[in-house]
Amino acid sequence: MMTVKFPHIENIVNPYRDNVQGKANEPICVAGLLDRSKQILQTELKGYRPDWSLEEIYDRLHHNAPRIAIIGGSQDHPAHIMDFQTIARAAIRIWQNGGVPFQFATPVMCDGTAQNNQGMSYSLQSRNAVAQMVVNQLEAHSYHGAFVIQGCDKQPLGVVSALAHLDRVRKFRNEAPFFATFAPAHVLKGGTIPSALFSELEEVALLADAKGAEDIAFDLRDALSYILQCSSNTAFQGVLERARERGIITKSQHELYEKKLAVATCDGQGGVCAFNGTGNSSRHLVAGMGLVHPAVEQLTAPPTQVEVNKAVDSLAGMINNPAFGTSSIMAANIRNAIRIHSASGGSTNLMMHIVAAMMYGGYKFNLWDYDQIHHEVPIPDLFNYSLTEGRDIFALAMQCCSGQIKGMETLIYELIENGVPMDIDAPTVTGTTWRERLSKKQGLPATGVKDNPIILSKPRRSFSGVDVLTGNFFESAVVKISGMTTAQLDNFDQKASFVLFYDNEHSANEGLLEENLLEKVKQNRSFNYLTMKAMLKHNAPELFKDGTNLEYDELFDFMVAEGALKISVIVSGQGPEAFGMPEMFTPMQHINANRKLKRVATLISDGRYSGVTYGAAIGHMTPEAKNGGGILYLKTGDVLYLQLRNKRIDYLDEDEFQNGNLVFQFDPAKEARKELGETRLKTIRQRQRLVAASNRMAGHTDAANGVVPFEVAEDAIYDYKKDLAAYSTNLSENTH
Repeated sequence: MMTVKFPHIENIVNPYRDNVQGKANEPICVAGLLDRSKQILQTELKGYRPDWSLEEIYDRLHHNAPRIAIIGGSQDHPAHIMDFQTIARAAIRIWQNGGVPFQFATPVMCDGTAQNNQGMSYSLQSRNAVAQMVVNQLEAHSYHGAFVIQGCDKQPLGVVSALAHLDRVRKFRNEAPFFATFAPAHVLKGGTIPSALFSELEEVALLADAKGAEDIAFDLRDALSYILQCSSNTAFQGVLERARERGIITKSQHELYEKKLAVATCDGQGGVCAFNGTGNSSRHLVAGMGLVHPAVEQLTAPPTQVEVNKAVDSLAGMINNPAFGTSSIMAANIRNAIRIHSASGGSTNLMMHIVAAMMYGGYKFNLWDYDQIHHEVPIPDLFNYSLTEGRDIFALAMQCCSGQIKGMETLIYELIENGVPMDIDAPTVTGTTWRERLSKKQGLPATGVKDNPIILSKPRRSFSGVDVLTGNFFESAVVKISGMTTAQLDNFDQKASFVLFYDNEHSANEGLLEENLLEKVKQNRSFNYLTMKAMLKHNAPELFKDGTNLEYDELFDFMVAEGALKISVIVSGQGPEAFGMPEMFTPMQHINANRKLKRVATLISDGRYSGVTYGAAIGHMTPEAKNGGGILYLKTGDVLYLQLRNKRIDYLDEDEFQNGNLVFQFDPAKEARKELGETRLKTIRQRQRLVAASNRMAGHTDAANGVVPFEVAEDAIYDYKKDLAAYSTNLSENTH
């Protein structure tokens, strides 16, 4: 078997040479890993004679052979079920190439499992915890590099942050650069609703039709059109809950349907779910950072030995080369990564994680830097992704595995073809630049996929990605423009909107699940009558004549039916310091599962959003309510003005609005509501106690600055813009 010889580490520091304890403790760990690996791969390694003696392991440690940690995840997350197999393949190959393999795993939270329960308060914090744990282990055992089995949710960028951080620390100490390559877990094929169950649920829809519950019938059929996955199960939950409340199905039927859906959702080999959520968005992003070998980027099954070998073998060209240290590769590719994230409609979550990774790598970087890169040139929408038309990420992986396209290489190629400048001389973990990778044209253009392409050569529209908003009652927030169709964007842009305020996600979920929520809002006279008339005149002037003489109830119903009434559902008190910044996926799903509500409602929060969120979702608002941000002082019935294309949301003076004037001022309302703010802050502080004190996110920057520990932010002193020019020079000097 042909192997690639790893060079020894060029570093005067070698604890295993100078301290006998490591050489006494670790050889049995290495031998144990290799013995297990041979046992797991026994049929494939038939005839292979093990050559890992304790003496040979000792010698490699003593002479500074590359010590490479294989970093996996926890097997209570679907993405890591098959880690044992990939670990075995990587360990054998590292040893064959002259390295010393080690293995450890990190906890990996499943955001799907944690949705809508206390676990979501720990999700974002787990990213920093993973980074801290990885740095601890790599430093304690003096590893030189890593082969990372990339999972889902916060683990990928947690590990990127850790390795970039450690590379920066090693450089500061004048030690060898830290090198790493990432191998994403394969894509999990979306489940299929069993035909018998599909028929049963269609019968429920027919029964709903017969009982005049057309909204339930419509929403249930809409849920049936999606691939089956954990997130679509939430949509079913909301619709079935309403069907039960109206007596269309019984409680036992509801529970049985949920059970049948759940057990049909996931394939037994696990993987990263097929929707373009944080897991697959991270796959695209980390590949765009140059940290993923193309042999393992987009797979439909766990990687083969040949695929793992390609990724491991490429480390030989990176070892000892400063241009290929993890922080250097990441920073040199940051514009590529952000443009890929934008063009592919990536998860809103990653806005913070990109900022955090750069800061962990020692670079001054914030949300506005991201936004500047995003808008330096127009980024077209080149990702024709759909969960209802056979264009999920599993379909993309099949297109890549068949050789029709090349994943992110294809997307970079098409971005360039559409006039977007990409840093193609940036280094990647192949040991080469993008320029060298893109020189191999076979299978590169998106036109290689003739049937149902996901990556496009001609854009769906001229813009995409996540935009940063500002306004007169907050400093920053983000909105996923790619999660809105152009028609939906038009529906909310340049519109006045009533506030429907909830002080936390729990109360929001209860309220949004109410069968007659809009009727309740109407009966409670939550919105001012004169303001409703002013809103009708502004939002739909062509309808004003028809609605001007209607009484309150008739006017409310008319405006809902015509889509002229707009509601901004505010979920406050969800920021990182207040409650760990949980995702607002569940309340957004409850809105989307209600046909009437989703036509009129946006969701605005200081919490986060899931990558699978669809619709007008605005989050990451700073300052958060806990720190006195304007979102703390909003009340039901207030009026906001949405200018999504102009990237603003402003608080309107209601009296002026009733007179037909758009006057944006918030300070008088905030001043008048000081006592309300103090009362709400007391509630937030009390609610904080639901989160374990050890895992609260005090002492961290805000969402616009990555939510990283203050110490990490203080050490982020380097200017990535100046360094980018140096990288190309260093790369040239160190690769020739």
